[in-house]
Amino acid sequence: MNIGEIISDALVYPFNNIKALVIYVILGIIGALIGGAAILSLAAAFSSTGLGGAAFTGLSIVGIIVFILVMFLISGYTLDVIKYGIERRDDGPSIDIARQISNAIKLIIVDIVYFIIPIIIAFVLGLFLRDWLLIIISLILFIVFALANFMAKCRLAKSDNLGDALAIGEAIGDISRVGLGSIIGTVIVVAIILIVVSLILAWISGLNETVGNILLGIFSVYFMFFYNRAIGLLYSKAA
Repeated sequence: MNIGEIISDALVYPFNNIKALVIYVILGIIGALIGGAAILSLAAAFSSTGLGGAAFTGLSIVGIIVFILVMFLISGYTLDVIKYGIERRDDGPSIDIARQISNAIKLIIVDIVYFIIPIIIAFVLGLFLRDWLLIIISLILFIVFALANFMAKCRLAKSDNLGDALAIGEAIGDISRVGLGSIIGTVIVVAIILIVVSLILAWISGLNETVGNILLGIFSVYFMFFYNRAIGLLYSKAA
């Protein structure tokens, strides 16, 4: 599949499983509304003192926790979306809370490993390299590991095996198998779509914050379905 086919397929894919989309959209809206209220409460807490400030802080913490849990569940589901993309299946994954919680935990582990390694390497290199050289090498490291992280998530989705995802050498090798140009091209198109819609949502939020938060919740879920479907289809070249 070329980039155009991947993007066009991914854009309509979220509607192939309306049940899951609606459920997670509702959760996304709830999460966005609570998250938005939590931010406002936190801001109010800084301007308040005594019991009122403590109450605002407590509400903020609860709201942020709820928002994180909602995003946690959604991210776990989207790993299965990647899997269906790799297999080029047009139907949507079933909702399995236990499995999707497990998926989300594995994804966190993968992210930690793939981003802590370049940080450690950059820190060690910083002990004896000049600043300009360190910046160049660090930038290259972070780009390589970020791309490898994409591949690692696909490897995890394909096999359900955390060991496969943490095989860093093989994940880096998958970059060339999928095609660096295809990966970068897909990421650029996805990023453009995200930026354009985000600007529109920001404008709407300026007019009506509640409507903006609701639309943010809807788009956040839709975008995660779309984005991960695109990643899965992209990786299917190497699968």
